[in-house]
Amino acid sequence: MATYTLKVRRYQPESGEGPYWEEFDVDLDPSLSVLDGILQAKDRDDGSLAVRCSCRAAICGSCGVKVNGSSTLACKTQLGEAHEAANRRQAGDDAAPPRGADELPPPGSAAGSPANPIVVEPMGNMPVIKDLIVDMESTHWAKIRRVTPWLLPHGQPPEREYVVEPESMIDITQSMACIQCGACVSSCLSMEADPDFIGPAALAKAYRFVGDPRDAETVERLHDLADDPHGIYDCTHCFSCIDACPKGVAPMDQIMRLRRRAEENEIADPNNGHSHMAAFTSIIEKKGTLDEALLLQESYAPGVKGKLKPTKGAIKGLLGSIPTAIRGIRTGKMRSLPKLIPGVHHKLPGGAQDEVKAIYRHAEEHGEELNLYIKGEEGDDE
Repeated sequence: MATYTLKVRRYQPESGEGPYWEEFDVDLDPSLSVLDGILQAKDRDDGSLAVRCSCRAAICGSCGVKVNGSSTLACKTQLGEAHEAANRRQAGDDAAPPRGADELPPPGSAAGSPANPIVVEPMGNMPVIKDLIVDMESTHWAKIRRVTPWLLPHGQPPEREYVVEPESMIDITQSMACIQCGACVSSCLSMEADPDFIGPAALAKAYRFVGDPRDAETVERLHDLADDPHGIYDCTHCFSCIDACPKGVAPMDQIMRLRRRAEENEIADPNNGHSHMAAFTSIIEKKGTLDEALLLQESYAPGVKGKLKPTKGAIKGLLGSIPTAIRGIRTGKMRSLPKLIPGVHHKLPGGAQDEVKAIYRHAEEHGEELNLYIKGEEGDDE
């Protein structure tokens, strides 16, 4: 048995007051879950503490919360591990404290409780109903319905069931593992910037049917998701959904697969998402590092023809990017001359660029997917 302090973000709408923090001391074995700690606090200290849970075995997806700033399932996160993470966080070896923690009023109880509490908050990107319970209907489930989450098969239905080769279903087994917990939605940075973004959970569900050989509306689905300005090209590849997913669905991978399927079907979207992706891929293959000035140009006006005779949409897009470019100059991101002039950006030194091209050749020859996840610290050299 060990004593842990849970610092819980509370919100009681019936009180008419804003959110606040409250600390609870719980006595449990380190191998037990954060959910066990929440339920003990609810049972021993405050029965009004609201949390949603059901199976307690990481199957139903009900108990999604943020623990120490990371979206997860409360029943899947052990108290001992969460406590160690809280210690690393306070020591400065991990990420910064959860956003908004310092903006809320100090807890009204448990003053002088042990240091390094386990911080528990409701999931993000969804309205909070009460304490740790969020409104998944208005955000998560509405977006799931948006992608038509059922099969639209060919012709008349068979007398019994559709029979397909098991091998043809392998590609979608990863997306089928989703338990709709909403952890990926909670952690999605694109949804923070654009609440209308369809989101990682819904797009992963969309690929479950796009990749199903029994579905007859694959091209129509792809057109719908590519043409939507908040669709598959609204993802910014932050990998947060991959980190958060408790079942290994890797929603961002499914979004990339949707993009590849759109490319295979030669879908040129009005949002310039496809041309942006092609430009990004081409620049990295040639230089190994990203020439952002050239990327902007190639995304909206690809090739010589696009530059000599740009479309109205290209002109509008380039003009609309001027404020972003100015912010880049002001913040120092575009402070050097090579970063401002398209095509001048340097290549990787020595034979490093040949290694990058070899990776491209290998991926193309073997049909491999490369969603590279590279972690670094802010301030690291390029």
